[in-house]
Amino acid sequence: MKNEQMTFDELNLSDEELFSRVDHNDLESEKITAPRYSYWRSVFRVFFRKRSNVVILTLFTLLLLFIYVYPALVPYDQFANLMDSSAKHLTPSAAIEKYGFSLEWIFGSGKSGESTFGAVWNGARISISMAFICALINMTVGILVGAVWGFSKKVDIVMTEVYNIIGNVPYILFISVLVLIFSAGFWTMVFALTVTGWLSIAYFIRTQVIIIRDREYNLASRCLGTPILRIATKNILPFMTSIVVTLVATEIPSYISYEVFLSYIGMGMSEMSLGKMIYEAENAMLTPGWQFEFWTPVAVASIITVVLYVVGQNLGDASDPRTHM
Repeated sequence: MKNEQMTFDELNLSDEELFSRVDHNDLESEKITAPRYSYWRSVFRVFFRKRSNVVILTLFTLLLLFIYVYPALVPYDQFANLMDSSAKHLTPSAAIEKYGFSLEWIFGSGKSGESTFGAVWNGARISISMAFICALINMTVGILVGAVWGFSKKVDIVMTEVYNIIGNVPYILFISVLVLIFSAGFWTMVFALTVTGWLSIAYFIRTQVIIIRDREYNLASRCLGTPILRIATKNILPFMTSIVVTLVATEIPSYISYEVFLSYIGMGMSEMSLGKMIYEAENAMLTPGWQFEFWTPVAVASIITVVLYVVGQNLGDASDPRTHM
């Protein structure tokens, strides 16, 4: 105490200067000091923590550049060399020897003398655009319907019967019939993949909603008279972000697979998509020196679907709040 008193005296300050009165504030006393939390910032922090995710995302970005930017910068003309018989079915080495080294000819040429490299990315643009549009429609409708379906028992009775009837029809058979009824084309394929494609997504979301619909805060909202749609969109769907992202990761590659399969069996789009390229290059697979025409679109389609799936799955894992600790 003596040392403390001597210290205060040495400061040569008055009591008013040494001590100041602090008023008690009930509101301030209830505040808790904690670090700021941003959900999406934490998602990307967890996602980019893995170096493999950076590599796969870089590959995904390069694919998008070649799919959407390259065809815009280098216009593709399938029949530009149609009258030149020496330009048809060239191997990569023969095409480079004829035209000089460039990206356009590193995969050789096709049956019409067209650049296989340009044809692949033009076809990928059509296939990817179709998959993105289908995913947007099916996910939007499926999530909204599934949220209400899982929360409302009246809707559940009706939609369960609808699902039991339509859901038991093989999806690929249903798509094939619609493609045969309507003229084959881009929007016909979109319609065929979305007219019932949202139903399985809605059923999956409905199952997830049932798990969390009877929690205390949802029961309290219902007691207060909150509309079911608002409870579903505000109280339930935000807790299912990781599930939705994971679902998107499986849906987009599946649409590309459906398109490639239907085109391969001759029931796909009239546009030169990846599936149509594989279908038309089927005979080239058996001809010595022409295999590049078949395996190039097969390899690109496989790489695109795998990259989309891996990026979506890893982003879905990072979207789980339990990984943010």
